[in-house]
Amino acid sequence: MTASASRLFRIVVAVGLTAFLLYKSHPGDVMRAAAGADLRWIGLAVGLVLLDRTLMAFRWIDLLGALTPGSRPRFSIVLRIFFVSSFVSNFVPSVAADMYRAYALSRYDVHLAESTASVLIDRVLGVLSMVIVGLVALPFAREIASDRGLVLALGLAFLACALAGVVVFSERAARTVVAFAALLPSDRLHRVTASLIDAVRRYADHHNEMARVLVMSVIVQAIRVVQAWCLGQALGVHLSLSIYFALVPAIVLIMQLPITVNGLGTTQWAFDALFVPRGAAPAPIFALSVLFLALGVIGSLPGGLLYAFGEPVRAAGPAAS
Repeated sequence: MTASASRLFRIVVAVGLTAFLLYKSHPGDVMRAAAGADLRWIGLAVGLVLLDRTLMAFRWIDLLGALTPGSRPRFSIVLRIFFVSSFVSNFVPSVAADMYRAYALSRYDVHLAESTASVLIDRVLGVLSMVIVGLVALPFAREIASDRGLVLALGLAFLACALAGVVVFSERAARTVVAFAALLPSDRLHRVTASLIDAVRRYADHHNEMARVLVMSVIVQAIRVVQAWCLGQALGVHLSLSIYFALVPAIVLIMQLPITVNGLGTTQWAFDALFVPRGAAPAPIFALSVLFLALGVIGSLPGGLLYAFGEPVRAAGPAAS
C-alpha cells in the first residue's frame, strides 16, 4: 500500500468510526452535554496538559545525557525539536513523528543511531509508565480488575517493554538481534541495526537517568488521567477517580495505534467501550473523548508556533552512524 493510499485509508477509518459513534451516542444529546460543560474544569485540564508536555520534553532531555560527550545540542534546540515533533504528530502516525524527532536531532552533529536510540528509549519508558499506572490502579477499581481484555492489553504492553529492556541490559540478547539482522539481504540494514543496538545498549550504564525518566513518565501519565477526570467532571461524568486511573492508560495506549489520523475514531471507540459499561452515559462520554483528543492538539500548539516562526532546522546532513 502506497503512503497516500495508507493515509486515505486512515482518514476513512477515522471519519467512519467517529461518525458511527456519534450516531450511536445521539448527536443532540452530545451537543447538549458539550453545551452544558463547566468551563472551569476544562480550563484546569488545559493547564495540566501544558504541564505534562513540559515534563515530556524534560524527560527526553534527561535521556540525551547518554549521548557521546559534547554532542548534545543546545537546550533551546532540543526543546524546539521536541515541541515541533509533537505538533507534527497531529498529522502523521506517532512512529513518523518519532522518526522526525530522531532525524531533526541528528542534523545537529548527533549520530543518527544515538538520536534514534534516545527517542526509542523515551517511547518504551512512556509505554511502561502507562502500564504501571494502569496495573497499580486495578486493585482500587475492583469492578474493573476482572476485565480480562483490559488486563491482557496492559500485560502485552508490559511484555513488549520487558523485551526492549532485555535488549538494553543483556549483551547476549543484543547480539542475538544483531545476528538476526545479519540474515537479512541488506548490508545497510545490518549496519544500521548494529549501530542502533550499540547506541541503545549505552543506556545500561545510565541507571539514574533511566530511573528519573521513568518517574517523570509515571507523573505524566497520572496527569493525563487527572485531565480526563477533570473533563468528566465538566461534563457530569461522576465516576470515581480510581476508575479513570484504571481505564485511561489503556485508552492512551490505543490512541498510539497508527490506525487512524491522530487517534481520531479509535479514541472515541476506546472511551465508549471502556467507560459506558461502567455506567456512564454515551453522549457525555463521546464529548469527553473529543475534548481529551483536543487537549493533545492544544498541547502541541507551541510546536506549531515554533515551526511557523522559529529558527528553521539547520540544513547540515546527519552525523554518520
